[in-house]
Amino acid sequence: MAERTGPEPGVLRGVAEHIGRQPPSYPPYPRAKPSMRSGDRLAALAPDMLLDGIAVGRLTALGVSVRGDSHRWQGQCRQDSMAIARIGPPDTEMLVLAVADGVSSAGRSHVASRDLVHQTVANLDEQAETLHRALRERDEPQLNGLANKIIGQAVGELRPKWRAQAGDRYDDRDHATTLHVLLVPVLDTIRERLLLSVGDGGLHVCRGGAWTRGAQESEPAPLLDPRTAALPGSYDTVETLLFSSAPADVLMVATDGMTGPLHQEREFADRLAGHWGRGEVPAPSDFLWQAQLRAKSYDDDRTVVCLWERGPGDAD
Repeated sequence: MAERTGPEPGVLRGVAEHIGRQPPSYPPYPRAKPSMRSGDRLAALAPDMLLDGIAVGRLTALGVSVRGDSHRWQGQCRQDSMAIARIGPPDTEMLVLAVADGVSSAGRSHVASRDLVHQTVANLDEQAETLHRALRERDEPQLNGLANKIIGQAVGELRPKWRAQAGDRYDDRDHATTLHVLLVPVLDTIRERLLLSVGDGGLHVCRGGAWTRGAQESEPAPLLDPRTAALPGSYDTVETLLFSSAPADVLMVATDGMTGPLHQEREFADRLAGHWGRGEVPAPSDFLWQAQLRAKSYDDDRTVVCLWERGPGDAD
């Protein structure tokens, strides 16, 4: 699997591509943000977009989180969050790819999405050896129990902080967010992966130039009903998916700002499969540009992390 070094010299990407005859009505660039005088420091300092990546062993991950067109137009902050991290000791190290989508109607969801991503990764690191062993042994009951314990602990650790910030106004519903976390062992002889999910969005696999939802050849029903599943209230309804993947598979974990058009717009899905499913890892700046592919009526925050794996015969 080759890694690209970027576009040809002199080529400028410019405005992100769009599908359909007409581009969305909102302008495709950052606009106003909340002021520091608004009383919400995190919203005022939240970046319009994040770009991150990592390469370890045969694995390469790239992730972006971009403020949606509607939030840009309304001067609101990005409510999505993400993390790409290494956890565990060297002999049982794993990659964590995490995304969270703060519910738009919840006033503090941007706080919850960031805090829950960070706290969950920290709690996963504390349980890394146990998780790695359970993954290697395909112990689904233990993995299910650990998932609920880890997410439940994260919520329990964060609620006092959120109450202190909100005072008498605290309400769980103000901190509503989804969460999806993919665990991948770095050791290439272990093919098992684990997905932890609460809410809409989730895992997709690009295999043979086409996207499948979850890890199946066909699209099953969503893991959870997005109308009811959100943290912190649904901390005891974490769904887990234990599956195996091949080196040629591209694994993607994303919020519904990405999975919505991926499900509904064939041209959108095909365009991204062409970008990411050809066996090449794009340059980070290319990945950011590609992830901003636009489509009318899809103006939510968009967060996506993709994972590529070099096969045994691929050059370094």
